[in-house]
Amino acid sequence: MNGGYLTIMNKIEKSTDIKKLIKELSERSAVSGEERGAFQLVKDFLSHYTDEIRTDPLDNLIARRAGTAEDIKVMLAAHLDEIGLMVKSIDDNGFLKFATVGGIDPRTLPAQEVIVNGRKEITGVIGAMPPHLLSRDKRKKAHKLEDLYIDTGLELEEVKKNINIGDTVTIKRELTYLENDYVSGKALDDRAGVLMMLETARELDKIKHQADVYFVATSQEEVGLKGSETAAYDIFPDVGIAIDVCHGQMPGVDRGDASEMAKGPAVAFGPQVHPDIYQLLTKTAEERSIPYQKEASTTPYGTDAASIQIARSGVATALISIPLRYMHTSVEVISLQDVKSGAQLLARTIAEIDQDFLEGLTCY
Repeated sequence: MNGGYLTIMNKIEKSTDIKKLIKELSERSAVSGEERGAFQLVKDFLSHYTDEIRTDPLDNLIARRAGTAEDIKVMLAAHLDEIGLMVKSIDDNGFLKFATVGGIDPRTLPAQEVIVNGRKEITGVIGAMPPHLLSRDKRKKAHKLEDLYIDTGLELEEVKKNINIGDTVTIKRELTYLENDYVSGKALDDRAGVLMMLETARELDKIKHQADVYFVATSQEEVGLKGSETAAYDIFPDVGIAIDVCHGQMPGVDRGDASEMAKGPAVAFGPQVHPDIYQLLTKTAEERSIPYQKEASTTPYGTDAASIQIARSGVATALISIPLRYMHTSVEVISLQDVKSGAQLLARTIAEIDQDFLEGLTCY
């Protein structure tokens, strides 16, 4: 399928509820480099709202929705990959040693249930030496990564038959519905962003827009922004908007380091953000009474915006983020209200982009 158009199979209905979508997105296994675990769901949904869908050699999923004008291209990018683990070795008793893929805090791993993506999905648990068997000094310290292992319950021969070195591993976690439209689960960084992108497609179906809109579920963001770099080079949009998550307010976090939950998406301003796109986003939000927040983003690195910005001769880029608590754990928390507000803001902003706007873009 690489480089070609995907066969469309309409398994996801156009009316699919946002709560069902985020559950499906969160629970898919798609560690960096293995994004195809979540392809089908995104493809099926976008098939209702776009004119063509394809993949590229780096496993970005790219869908184009045609606008009414020619030669105007807007790219939305949300990364499909998630942090995870990789089988590094198998010991003589069939226990799996592993390495991390992306930024995982080893302190969150002991006692987690996992799915090993081998020849078939195999459930396991991450074990460690119990405190009863540790020295007094070691009981006071967090387990190191090299002390942890995955126990599948399989004998060595069964392990070797079904699991290979290099197989990816994801945390096994069902999405939890909390109160007031909050949800908790794994991989909401950045499946929440993918959800906002899908909801934007749904919103755009209700309004006219001149620009061709490219919805890109990017690959390998968690290991170096690789997918967005190649996709932006290929598409070379007039405007690129990265959709990601930022830190949400939680106990012990300074207000200057996090955004409020359920108060709208955070619109970033910083070195990676074109001031005219920022002004268009904020002006649109204010004129249409769409809740939003402002985020000071002092570095261009850390999201797909950084690589989109420098594609070819440069792209006018913006960043919109969903406040999220407990980032890079298996119990990340978002408000679906922020996702809905963000989708409305993106759709209405895209509708404002025409040739006159592009010709008026100021230089940095």
